[in-house]
Amino acid sequence: MTKQQDSIFTKIINGEMPSYKIYEDEDILAFLDIYPTQPGHVLVIPKKQIEFVWDIPDNLYSKLMAVTKKIALHMREVLPQKYVSERIVGIDVPHAHVQLIPFDAPTDLDKAQNMNAEPDHDKLAEIAKKLQM
Repeated sequence: MTKQQDSIFTKIINGEMPSYKIYEDEDILAFLDIYPTQPGHVLVIPKKQIEFVWDIPDNLYSKLMAVTKKIALHMREVLPQKYVSERIVGIDVPHAHVQLIPFDAPTDLDKAQNMNAEPDHDKLAEIAKKLQM
């Protein structure tokens, strides 16, 4: 059996790549997406690399969802947007993750992520500080 290649998220967990962390415990990590659909776009992941969210053991899945809810409630308190979208898509990175995206109108969620743009590190740092838990 071959070892699964580390995902970009596992590299972030291991400190091999920088990130804008907003939450961390022994099992879960949450950080800003550097190519956000909207400013404040957060990714919540289990630290154990499992490709599909539906394959996460029940106890870890429950914790992932509880932390996701805690972060979403915090986002509603500190960000100006009225709503927080929760998405599980699972095709862009082979590491289970939940996306939390603040928004005011459904059209805010239609914006495509520009993976070729240079991330706005100043803005990311500012939002991360605001969301830090």
